[in-house]
Amino acid sequence: MLSRVYSCAVVGLEGVIVEVEVDYTNGLPGVTIVGLPDAAVQESRERVQTAVKNAGLHFPRHRIVVNLAPAVVRKEGPAYDLPIALGVVILAGYLPHESIEGALVIGELSLDGTVRHTRGVLPMAAAARANGYKRMFVPEVDAPEAALIPNLDVYPVKSLAHLHDHLTGRHLIEPYQPSSSDLPEPLFTPTDFAEVKGQEHVKRALEVAAAGGHNLIMVGSPGAGKTLLARALPGILPEMSIEESLDVTRIYSVADQLPAGTPLI
Repeated sequence: MLSRVYSCAVVGLEGVIVEVEVDYTNGLPGVTIVGLPDAAVQESRERVQTAVKNAGLHFPRHRIVVNLAPAVVRKEGPAYDLPIALGVVILAGYLPHESIEGALVIGELSLDGTVRHTRGVLPMAAAARANGYKRMFVPEVDAPEAALIPNLDVYPVKSLAHLHDHLTGRHLIEPYQPSSSDLPEPLFTPTDFAEVKGQEHVKRALEVAAAGGHNLIMVGSPGAGKTLLARALPGILPEMSIEESLDVTRIYSVADQLPAGTPLI
């Protein structure tokens, strides 16, 4: 019987819901993945088979077809490992279809079944909430980032076996609860304008640009003070709102440049 698990792709800076369909077909045992997958997605066949075995479950000896819909969206990266493995486990009868209803699943699998970090978790979580999903299963290390999106229960998953035990009711995973330690420290201390001697006309221009949100370019000889003035500009800017911080963090997340232990920029 066909199994369906929902995951997410990142297109630009936005998440797009992906339906992972898994079913048997005629032919020799193996796994075929369709739906415009890249090389990293194709390689999930080997990772999923070994991870399912090392999770203490039996991988079906059938010809399995995995369809990633919509087919017009290119699927990139290993984030589909966990949903594909979950679809296979449901297809094999280890889990009921209802256990994963209303949930979005993402995560890369190690050969031992451990769930690894996935880039772009923040836009995926935003897409999950926008599309009415109530639960999201993510790698444990990415839970603080996904939990930045309100009204979404985020479950940190350590391994495929860990998730299987939760869905069968053996050992429940508690939703991640954000704490004050998740709030970021400033990435740098800006230079104070009081440290800049002279250059009153340039400082006035910087104040106008900061107040009006304008772009500017500074041109001058080396040593004129352009770098010092540029470093002083953030000191007169207001702190980012939570919406602005989420927009900046989304860019860092998609680029996989979020500093370790810093879910929010």
